[in-house]
Amino acid sequence: MSDSAIRVQAPEQQRAQLQAAAGDAVLRGPGILRTTTLLARVTFLEAARRKILWIAATAAILFLVLFWTGLHAMHKSTANLSVINRRESISLMLMMALYAASMLTSMMAALTSCDTLSGEIASGTIHAIATKPVRRWCLVLGKWTGFAGMLTLYVLLIDGGCLALASIEGRHLLPHAPAVLCLLWLQAVLLLGVTMACSTTFSALTSGAITLGLYGLAFVGGWIEQFGAIRHVQTCVNLGIVSSLIMPSDALWRRTAFKIQPPLLGAAGASPFGSSLIPSTAMVVYAVGYAALALVLAVILFERRDL
Repeated sequence: MSDSAIRVQAPEQQRAQLQAAAGDAVLRGPGILRTTTLLARVTFLEAARRKILWIAATAAILFLVLFWTGLHAMHKSTANLSVINRRESISLMLMMALYAASMLTSMMAALTSCDTLSGEIASGTIHAIATKPVRRWCLVLGKWTGFAGMLTLYVLLIDGGCLALASIEGRHLLPHAPAVLCLLWLQAVLLLGVTMACSTTFSALTSGAITLGLYGLAFVGGWIEQFGAIRHVQTCVNLGIVSSLIMPSDALWRRTAFKIQPPLLGAAGASPFGSSLIPSTAMVVYAVGYAALALVLAVILFERRDL
């Protein structure tokens, strides 16, 4: 074969190799990071399109306005008291506000994500993505990232806003504010993972009901544990511990309350906003592992789901 023939065939071989490589790239689909980021962005924008973000933001702003108005009025009425007493009053109002805010973020985590997978599976829209060369676990991770980002902004707005307003009115920076925000964020992300795991198997309504039911179980179990600690009933304490192991959301709140509760409330014992039993750091670590395991379970169940 002549040199000219070799020179003619070389570009054709190169084109064939490039076409084969392009075909492999199409089959492989986009990269993992790009896929996850894209799905997270789509999930976030979908929440904005459905006005979830705007309604939640409006409700949070109204909540903060109400809290600031009450806090300012209370601060003016206690102007003749000592600095310690004023800070005690501000801390008590802050605990009440964060108690309500933690419930709002928990419900938002469950209700906004309960149909993220089950709803798309039921309507068939999931086939537009799942049939493409996209890894299923990237789909779950992308949606989780989008909702986690939305919850992060919500926690910073409503919980961070409460902490900021209390610091402004009290003219005192709260020392445990970062830890409080992290615990409240972990509580929301924990419920998000549980909801998504349920959403891979059950309908949207059932998924939300399961998550809120577990949240209620943990809430009641926490009260039973406190009652057992006050009355020295070990069975009640054990029931509370078991409920915290089933769903550690209330344990995270009680750890949060311990960080910000005023000394007088802590000395009084159990209350709707404080706790006589303080969850340990090990329980917080357990909650982190619980949230991670819930996400892994969601991935495994969705991988095995027949679409």
